[in-house]
This record gives sequence, C-alpha cells and structure tokens, in this order.
Amino acid sequence: MEGLRDRTRRAVRAELAGRALELFTTCGFDETTVDDIARAAGMSRRSFFRYFPSKEDVLFGQLEAMGEQVAEEVAARPPQEGPWECLHAVLRGWEARINTQAEVMRLVERTPALRARLLQKRDEARAQIVEALIGRGVAALEADLAAAAAGAALDTVAREWLRTGESTGESTGESTGESTGGRTDEGAGGSADRLELTDRVFAMLRPAFLS
Repeated sequence: MEGLRDRTRRAVRAELAGRALELFTTCGFDETTVDDIARAAGMSRRSFFRYFPSKEDVLFGQLEAMGEQVAEEVAARPPQEGPWECLHAVLRGWEARINTQAEVMRLVERTPALRARLLQKRDEARAQIVEALIGRGVAALEADLAAAAAGAALDTVAREWLRTGESTGESTGESTGESTGGRTDEGAGGSADRLELTDRVFAMLRPAFLS
C-alpha cells in the first residue's frame, strides 16, 4: 500500500510538472530554466532536483505518474476480467485525464529534442502495465502485445479526435487564427466524444489472440 510519504512525493511531482508546463507553453521550453520552474513552485533549485533530474524529466512527470497509477488500477481489477476488457475499462476511466496531456504532446512536436525522451517514458509506462497484466496471470508475450495494442488504440483515438477539431475549425473559419493575433488556437481540441471513440476503437482493435 502506498504510504503518506509516497503520496506526498507524487503530489509535489505533479505540482512541479503542472508549473513547468505552464512556463514551457508561455515562455518556450528552451527559454525556461530549472530556476524558473523552482521559483514558480515556491521551492529552491536544490529542492527541485530531489524530485526530477532535469527539466526534460519534469515535462513528463504527469505521464510517469499516470503510468504508475494505470498499472495499479489494472492490478486491482476483478481477477475474472480478461486482459483486453481490463485495459479498456481502466484506460476508458483515464480518458479525460489523458486528454490533459494534449498540450504536452503539442510541445513535444515543437521541440524535436524531447521526442526521444517521450518514447522512453512511454516505454517505461507500458512496461509497468505489462508487469501488472503478468501479475494477473497473463502470459508475458500476450501481456506485451495487449499493452502495445491498447497504446495504439489510444493514439488512434487522439488523432481522430484532433482531426474532428481541424474539420470544425476549417468550417467555421477558426483556423485563420483571427482571434489570437494571427495564430491558430493550439489549445483547441476536437469535437467528437472521446469516450465513444475509445469504445469504438477498442472494439475494432481487439487482438485475435485474446478472443
């Protein structure tokens, strides 16, 4: 069971990640320093490094915490539930929170140096989910494939959701960026129901070996 110290550390890391993202999106990733992040969070530079080894890592702090919590929820699902149903139920519940990572993804797309770190963090999160599935009695190969398929499902949902936003913006003239000083609204999302998309994509992508 997670203790008070672990919960406190997780909360501080989440707070730092949120403050850092605000600065990165406002000032730019390269222009923001560790000192800036620490100051915004009300702590010293030395305290910052107790929670993250670099500003690159703080950007993915919420993603890292998300991977840990998803793995915990997978492990806690009813034992009779199949692995695909288990992943669907857990990730469906996380869909709204996963959506909050959209701005992180946009920042990564604008900052090539961050892409390799994102892949590393996603691999780490997937490994935690695989271990949780193995702990439920799923064979390692099947657990690995199921986790990879679930990740592909969420990626597909995110891309389709963003496409619905692009089509809406084009039809209403929002893509011209007239209301944002000539810039497009990068924070705008899609118009589709993400939960409905999640259900549909998981149904379409269900691995044959889990039938």
